[in-house]
Amino acid sequence: MTEPQRIVVVGAGLAGATAAITLRERGFDGEVVLLGREPHRPYELPDLSKALLLGDADAPTWVAGESAYAERGIDLRTGTEVREVRPADRVVVDDRGGELRYDRLLLATGSRPRTLPLPGADLAGVHLLRTLDDSLALREALRPGRRLVIVGAGWIGCEVAAAARRHGTEVTVLDVAALPLRNVLGERIATVFRDLHAEHGVAWRLGTGVRELAGEDGRVRAVRLVGGDELPADLVLLGVGAAPRLELAERAGIRTTGDVPGGGVTVDAALRTSAPGVVAAGDIAAHDHPRYGHQVRVEHWANAKDQGAHAAGTLLGEDTPYRASPFFFSDQYDLGLEYRGLADPDRDELVVRGDPASREFIAFWLRDGSVRAAMNVNSWDHGDTLQALVDRQAAVPADRLRTGDLASLL
Repeated sequence: MTEPQRIVVVGAGLAGATAAITLRERGFDGEVVLLGREPHRPYELPDLSKALLLGDADAPTWVAGESAYAERGIDLRTGTEVREVRPADRVVVDDRGGELRYDRLLLATGSRPRTLPLPGADLAGVHLLRTLDDSLALREALRPGRRLVIVGAGWIGCEVAAAARRHGTEVTVLDVAALPLRNVLGERIATVFRDLHAEHGVAWRLGTGVRELAGEDGRVRAVRLVGGDELPADLVLLGVGAAPRLELAERAGIRTTGDVPGGGVTVDAALRTSAPGVVAAGDIAAHDHPRYGHQVRVEHWANAKDQGAHAAGTLLGEDTPYRASPFFFSDQYDLGLEYRGLADPDRDELVVRGDPASREFIAFWLRDGSVRAAMNVNSWDHGDTLQALVDRQAAVPADRLRTGDLASLL
C-alpha cells in the first residue's frame, strides 16, 4: 500500500481531533488537514451538560491546547464546512468551493440534535444542546424562578434538569415513556433516577407527548400536551436525542445502513468504509463489532476518543479490529455512574449488587449467563474488574455477582 502524503479529516470534534493528533504521535510526517464546522478549536462534549452548564467551569475540556495543532504541524481549519466528497477523485469540496485532494480521508462528522416538527419550535427561548455555544446560551438563561420544560427524559434531559435545579430554575420533564432512561436501564433502575430528580424538585410528566409550543411576542410561553394540558414555560429544551450526520457519505455514494438506530456509515471491523481510502469514526460509524457480531453505533465520549485513535492506525494502513466495549458516564446531583458494555434491558437479566434505594450499587445485565453490561453507581472501587467482566462477557452465576468477591471472578 502506498504511503499517504496527505490525510484529510472531516470533522473537528473529539474523534477527528484525536485521530489527527494520534497520526503525529504515530510518526506520520505527511500533511494532516483537520476541517471543522464550528469556530472553536476541538473540544469534548460531556462538559456541555455537566461542568459548563452547572457553572463549575467557564470553558469546555479542550482536546488539546490552543497552540498544539500548529506545533504538531496539523492544519486546523475551523469555520469550514465540507459540502462534498468525491471518492473517485479523492477530493473534498468546502462551502466556499475550495477543493482539497487527499490520499486518505477520515469522516468524523458527528451528530446533530434531533428536533420535533412542532408548531412554535422556532420561538425564542426554545433551546437545543449540542455545541459549546448552545451550552453557554442555555446556562445564561437558567435563572432562579424561571420555568424550564424539558422534552425528553434521556441522559441529556436528566443532566440538564440537574443543572437547572442547581441554578434555581423550576423544572418539568416530560416524555412519552413511562420512566426516564427506561430504554437503557430498564424499569427497576430507571425508578432510581425518577425518584432522585423528584427529591430535588423536578416535576415529571411521563407517558405523554407534546402537541405544540405556544408563544407570545415571538417568545415561548407554554407547552401544550397531547391530552390538552398546558405547562407554563419561560424556556424549553428539546432533548430528544441526536441524529448522525450522514449526508456527506450518502451524497458520495459511501454505503450507509438503517440497521442501527438512527442509521450510520457502514464500516468494517477496522473502521474502513466502502470507499477506498476512506475511514469513518465516532457518532456516524456503524461498526462491524467483533465482540458483538453485529453492527454497533455509539454516540458517547469514550467511543469518539478511542475510535479516533484507532482510525489513525487504519489510515496508516493497519488492519487491526476495533474491539473496545462501549463506555459512558453521567453525573446528576450527588449521583455519579459509569456504564460499560451493551445491554438490552427488555431481554437481559438484571442482577443488582447492593441496594438501589441507597444510590450506591452495581447493576449487571446478563444474557445467557454472561455479563453483557455493568453500571457502577456511587461505587468506584471495581472499575477495572467490571471492565474485564464486560470485555470477556464472563459467565458468572448471578448469586456470585450479588454477594461474591468481584476480583475473584476473573
